[in-house]
Amino acid sequence: MKIKTLILLSLIFVFGCKCNKTSTDMASKSVETVLIAKGNLYGSGAEGIEKQNLVITNEKDWNALINQMDTINKVSQSFTETKIDFSKYTVIAVFLNVKGSGGHSIDLDVSTTSEQKIVTVKHKGPKGNATSVMTQPYYIAKLVKSNLPIMFQ
Repeated sequence: MKIKTLILLSLIFVFGCKCNKTSTDMASKSVETVLIAKGNLYGSGAEGIEKQNLVITNEKDWNALINQMDTINKVSQSFTETKIDFSKYTVIAVFLNVKGSGGHSIDLDVSTTSEQKIVTVKHKGPKGNATSVMTQPYYIAKLVKSNLPIMFQ
């Protein structure tokens, strides 16, 4: 009886491991992202930033974005970091269009396949009553540099 139980448990363990490994291999792998900033611009669009998805690979473009975001309010003061080592990292920035109320936000899900990095943008709208202020949601993060193209969905 003990031998049958031991064999049964061994088979469950072996088949359980193979199933998990196969499903992990087939799924796209999650990519580590480091959040730099997430929030809203409150300049009613005066910053001049259109709805867009940016891939920033150099310090010049990064500093230009920070300066543009800071034209009305100094939002970069709340960034977790502003000095990026572009030899190791790539920055992605997502901006929605200007909204007529508060309560809007963005979340990102970044995964990778053998062919590309996929950034899925998730817009969350207000639930219930929202403030009557014009906002422009943004999300900025850094990814470990790679040769794979970055695609936004």
